[in-house]
Amino acid sequence: MSEYFIGLMSGTSLDGVDGVIADFSVDTSARVMAFSSLPFEAGFKDELLALNTPGENELHRAALAANQLAETYSQVIERLLTSVAGSGVRRQDIVAIGAHGQTVRHRPQEFGIGYTLQLNNPALLAERTGIDVVADFRTADVAAGGQGAPLVPAFHAAIWGDNNRARAVLNIGGISNITLLHAGGAVQGFDCGPGNALMDFWCQRHTGQPYDDAGAWAASGQVHAPLLAQLLDSPYFSRLPPKSTGRDLFNPAWLELQLSSFSGLPPKDVQASLAALTAKACAQDLQNHMPSATELLVCGGGALNAELMRQIQLALPDVQVSSTQAHGLPPLQVEATAFAWLAQAFTRNKPGNLVAVTGAKEPRVLGALYKAPIQKGP
Repeated sequence: MSEYFIGLMSGTSLDGVDGVIADFSVDTSARVMAFSSLPFEAGFKDELLALNTPGENELHRAALAANQLAETYSQVIERLLTSVAGSGVRRQDIVAIGAHGQTVRHRPQEFGIGYTLQLNNPALLAERTGIDVVADFRTADVAAGGQGAPLVPAFHAAIWGDNNRARAVLNIGGISNITLLHAGGAVQGFDCGPGNALMDFWCQRHTGQPYDDAGAWAASGQVHAPLLAQLLDSPYFSRLPPKSTGRDLFNPAWLELQLSSFSGLPPKDVQASLAALTAKACAQDLQNHMPSATELLVCGGGALNAELMRQIQLALPDVQVSSTQAHGLPPLQVEATAFAWLAQAFTRNKPGNLVAVTGAKEPRVLGALYKAPIQKGP
């Protein structure tokens, strides 16, 4: 029998919400029935970005932003349900929604146990949609001593693991994270560092565009070797996994500090160097932790950046680098599908984390359930 879940993802790129309806009737596959994406309004994106750093009246602003995010989520869900209406999939057929929320702070294993904070109002989302919502996926792992991230490696292993080959999956959103699927079944995963976040910021500042379309602006510049070396000298890149990061570290203030020693660089050369930073950091992590890899599957918005993909392939000449499109899932659908899969794991009382990935002391069932309103009879 079909088993339908909705997955929602709004990532560190802050470009909007991706949503899928996924059918998990076969455990080792994910059949996407529908996909929808809704960009954030410019003012809302700016507010979410501002909430990544301390500010005035931020608790009130965060609560309002959570409400607005839930409303945006509900709009995506209505689009999804409309798109599958002709196929016979109904609202009541959806087991649950997996709603990740919007990460605004991520400080695991600091200040004692640390914390991770995702803005969301899953109760409001359940109210608006009439569907059970599973949310708050990261905190159980943090409570168990883990990083709370990345969570997608378990999903990657479920659908792309191959005991006969060493394969990696690289997600490039605002932050980049890699999953190492070793031959024999072992799985590793961790955040590599910045993905699109710094490139998007620099592009917006100097071109007025929210992102560098296909990496064309970066391709027009020259990588500045001394700047790239200094960027890669950041202590995060030499830390051993488990590790995770976010805009708490790799943000405009961090970039401005790095650039203070290189005044006068053409902006396009800085953009080229930022693309090289993402490519080099990801490639080095693959070479250091799974040198036997023969394939690298790339997803997230970075997979659509031709210049970034070119630089990754250049850094990994012996590895076949390709989009996840060629492996059954378009790159912009992977993370949303992963959170649909995590919602399914929750409903089955199955752990969603991997201890080898997050560093938690034990596997944990991830998420919290927000029930839809009880439907009254006719």
